[in-house]
Amino acid sequence: MSKEAKLELDGKSYTLPVVEGTEKEKAIDISNLRNATGFITLDDSYGNTGSCLSAITFIDGEQGILRYRGIPIEELAEKSTFIETAFLIIYGQLPARAKLKRFSDLLTANQNLHEDMKYHFEGFPSQAHPMAMLSAMINAASCFDPSLMRGENSGRFDMHVAQLISQVRTIAAFSYRKSVGRPIIYPKNAYKYTANFLHMLFSDPYDDYQIKPEVVRALDLIFLLHADHEQNCSTSTVRMVASSRANLYASCASGVCALWGPLHGGANQAVVEMLEQIHREGDDGSKFIAAAKDKTSGRKLMGFGHRVYKNYDPRAKIIKKACDEVLGSLAINDPLLEIAKKLETAALRDSYFVERKLYPNVDFYSGIIMRAIGIPVEMFPVIFAIGRMPGWIANFKEIHEDSKSRIYRPRQIYTGPTLNHYLPLDQRHTAKPNNA
Repeated sequence: MSKEAKLELDGKSYTLPVVEGTEKEKAIDISNLRNATGFITLDDSYGNTGSCLSAITFIDGEQGILRYRGIPIEELAEKSTFIETAFLIIYGQLPARAKLKRFSDLLTANQNLHEDMKYHFEGFPSQAHPMAMLSAMINAASCFDPSLMRGENSGRFDMHVAQLISQVRTIAAFSYRKSVGRPIIYPKNAYKYTANFLHMLFSDPYDDYQIKPEVVRALDLIFLLHADHEQNCSTSTVRMVASSRANLYASCASGVCALWGPLHGGANQAVVEMLEQIHREGDDGSKFIAAAKDKTSGRKLMGFGHRVYKNYDPRAKIIKKACDEVLGSLAINDPLLEIAKKLETAALRDSYFVERKLYPNVDFYSGIIMRAIGIPVEMFPVIFAIGRMPGWIANFKEIHEDSKSRIYRPRQIYTGPTLNHYLPLDQRHTAKPNNA
């Protein structure tokens, strides 16, 4: 195929390079378009814009494919762990036994927060949202590393990675305990990553939380499935901030803020709230399905459809199986699960949803698992943030290792008033805009 594209503008012809990825994805390189033509492109919400070249994650939304560093998500979900997958995403390859042990040991050695950070938690009101505390405390943690404060991002990257991945769950657990007025529980070296997080969330000073392998595996799987997902809102935010040469903590704290939004990290919370509403109304899902197809009803089927996937979200297939297993092992008869199954079956058979390719996504079942474990809905986006941390770090790493990287600076098309002039205060009551 031709490696160039032709553009006709104002009677002139321009040649634009065509870029092809390793999975045959194609893009027209418009990097020099404005210099050559005086034009920019307009792509509201960046739905058709490739913002970078990246070697981390591949998604084929039409085929329902997700791969981390080339490895299918299905294989990683079956055979790997969150920590091993985190290493893969950040460093580009599966670790040998010695490297995995070193990585795990670094996480254990860096899981405790500086003791002075306890006083920061005390400054938050009891009703503070855990995501607010998480983003603020990630930034605060950077203050206890003098090298970061001096702007030294290199040389200690492995240590910063270990601190951030390990301490994000410690901060998250402390934030939750603060929000419910319970005493802080410190991590234990004897527990692995996900089991330790559950210990810090649910133990009491006088009674340790009973660690159940099936619960640990289910939560670890949620972390793994969320570990990266290409250039979503929060990851793009991390890259944007990292392009300014901000440090790793500041960049990832910005990702937490972006993830907080209900259209991103809060989506699984919206699913549970929808199911609870259906249950309160005595509906089995049938009436809600009918209302969701009526644009005037104001009802929306949460957890279905995805900005990228136009097929069944591969993560949803994996998490559905895990959901059935964990509820079965815990002997929980959750009416919300039955409603969820009915919604899924109806939507997959209903031509209205099939024609619009509104298939269940990962949020549809992950919320039910977390509800079964006992994690409250306000912590759902926090769980998402813990899982997404490796992807944010890997994208930060790509930015800082690219010698050609420039600060991100999108353009815009201005639609405000034309040339205007300052008016003294006593003349403004009768003033009208120039283009009124």
